[in-house]
Amino acid sequence: MGQEKLQKQLKTRHLTMISLGGIIGAGLFVGSGAVINQTGPGAVVSYAVAGLLIVLVMRMLGEMAIQNPDSGSFATYAHQALGPWAGFTIGWLYWFFWVVVIAIEATAGGAIMNGWIPDVPIWAWSLILTFLLTLTNVYSVRSFGEFEYWFAMIKVVAIILFILLGAAIIFGFVPGIASPGLSNLFGHGGFMPKGVGAIFVGIVTVVFSFFGAEIAAVAAGESENPEKSVIIAIRSVVWRILIFFIGSVAVLVTLLPWNAGELLKSPYVTMLDMVGIPGAAEVMNVVVLVAVLSCLNSALYTNSRMLYSLAKKGSAPRALTKISKSGVPVRAVWASTIFAYVCAIFNFISPDKLFLFLVNASGAIALLVYLAIAVSHLKLRKKAERENPKALTFKMWMFPYLTYATILAMVAILIGMAFIPDMRSQFYLSMLLAVAVVGSYFLFVKPKQEKQQQYEQDQHKEDKDYTGGMLSKAEN
Repeated sequence: MGQEKLQKQLKTRHLTMISLGGIIGAGLFVGSGAVINQTGPGAVVSYAVAGLLIVLVMRMLGEMAIQNPDSGSFATYAHQALGPWAGFTIGWLYWFFWVVVIAIEATAGGAIMNGWIPDVPIWAWSLILTFLLTLTNVYSVRSFGEFEYWFAMIKVVAIILFILLGAAIIFGFVPGIASPGLSNLFGHGGFMPKGVGAIFVGIVTVVFSFFGAEIAAVAAGESENPEKSVIIAIRSVVWRILIFFIGSVAVLVTLLPWNAGELLKSPYVTMLDMVGIPGAAEVMNVVVLVAVLSCLNSALYTNSRMLYSLAKKGSAPRALTKISKSGVPVRAVWASTIFAYVCAIFNFISPDKLFLFLVNASGAIALLVYLAIAVSHLKLRKKAERENPKALTFKMWMFPYLTYATILAMVAILIGMAFIPDMRSQFYLSMLLAVAVVGSYFLFVKPKQEKQQQYEQDQHKEDKDYTGGMLSKAEN
């Protein structure tokens, strides 16, 4: 017989490192150069503003997660605050987002492995990597936690070493390499060479880089000590963003000219080359591969838990609620993996049409999730203050003003996507997908749930009438 509930096997160190590594992906190691090239040294401001928004959103999520640690996380809170349709919509959109991410990351990992062992094609490597990490998730939640702990540890150590190395060059501590001083910050058209508008575009681009910070709240449902673990994870968000994102980007824009296109294609490789470290590109490939594997591991975990939570609420097939002896929703894990395989196949047979459509359709989902978290917090916090104020042991700052400000900022970024040429298709396709998911709830799911509720009420009434009739006969 399987367990009825998920097992709480994640320790505080697992959740802390998951939260540390959750936002450090290949996008930081590779994509930061593109943001700098588009924005200039002012990219630091873009990362800082986007980071501040994420800190506020995670604070709200932490407050709700401590009161109600649940594997459905923000989808559960949206359900409670806004209604079943909201939980259904956010849960399925989030699941779809990570299915696409799994396909993207698996292909990226496959390409790196293919570079080392070209006899095995990229698609085969993608399949192998995804399958192996699926097995770690199927085995137990503790095995997921251990793998993610060490993946995250490697990423954290790597980014800290990169920052220290870059700072050493800037301050002239590396013999034979002249320090650029502050010339790259102000000497190529100024700190904001493309104007304030480019900074806003940078914010819109960068905000998606932080997606994954919420995984710690999802994992809280399987933590031995949810309150302690979530508080540590959420409080560390501030310095994580300060060091890993703002700190590393500040080093890069100081070290390299913002308009040095070739150098910024892979800024960390450029940094290693400057110091004369042999095989700089291969060292970077190893780090990016670890980032990819970490993202795959986390995506498979959080995806399966969201699907499990949806199934428990009747928003997905009930069969997906089955839990193995080791406390894992094994059917939900395999279902998520299979759909990710399908997406990966699209990437190989139709990268410019089918897969491009999937990627664009998932483009604005991160913002929709953040919005759902903020709006849910607004309602649930007011409810908690009325009904059980003592449960608010971990609070959002300056409520409700900062919550309202965060909502307005997210709406502004979302609308801004519609006016940025490179993001317009993502905005419209994501909105179309969201409307389709909401419509499917009201067309298919809600009538079914109402029918089930009516059936249960009728059964209860029949049982009550039967019991009442038997008691009357006994009295007579």
